[in-house]
Amino acid sequence: MKQIILYLVLLLSSHSVLAKDTVTIYAASSMTNAVGDLVEAYNQQHDGHIVTVFGGSSSLARQIESGAPADVFLSANEKWVSYLVEKKLADINKISLIAGNQLVLIKPASSPTQSFKLDQKQEWNRVLDDSRIAVGNTDSVPVGIYAKEALTNLGVWSEVKSKLAQTNNVRSALALVERGESALGIVYKTDALLTDKVEMLQSFEPSLHGAIHYPLVQLNDKLSSKQLVDFIQSDEARSILNKYGFRTDMGNEKFAQ
Repeated sequence: MKQIILYLVLLLSSHSVLAKDTVTIYAASSMTNAVGDLVEAYNQQHDGHIVTVFGGSSSLARQIESGAPADVFLSANEKWVSYLVEKKLADINKISLIAGNQLVLIKPASSPTQSFKLDQKQEWNRVLDDSRIAVGNTDSVPVGIYAKEALTNLGVWSEVKSKLAQTNNVRSALALVERGESALGIVYKTDALLTDKVEMLQSFEPSLHGAIHYPLVQLNDKLSSKQLVDFIQSDEARSILNKYGFRTDMGNEKFAQ
């Protein structure tokens, strides 16, 4: 009899573990620290298991397209969410803009480089010398796409495009500047604020590039997915995002397909 009772206890315990729904969130690299805190706060209020996967938004979107088991997607720009909508892998009615960011020019903290006029080609050449600008891939990684737009609108793209050290995500670009392997880098303000190994030289005017929006996408109808999305849209979550330097005053700004 004791063996039967023990068996039933083990069976019920096993069922309880299995019953905990797993939610997988794919999130842009620039959201790594913030999402870590969001998940920690969420877990204090919900019984479940959150799996986080970080990377460049383009890479994550293509993984989702290939069948990766993502329940929620937090992109660093609208382009790759639109891509999933076009592929009928995301419902436009389940997309919300939850944060914004700013593009900044950084240098290694140990470098004596001073701010310079961003629209002066000779200034870029002087500062770079034989070094390069660390930046996300300018064709696919959101931070790189924004950087190319800004540099083009400043009239210096033709001069600096051969001097780029292009990476798969913004954190890799940040790391190149942290290690002093690149004299300059173009990253998000929120990334630059995370380390004392780099300094912000100056910010790029928002008018120089497309709006830096972070769309949040619920990719299925699972209750646990909705609960996580609802939490990320809460006041508590906004406070966490604000702590990391993200703007959350999205107001009437809407996802533009």
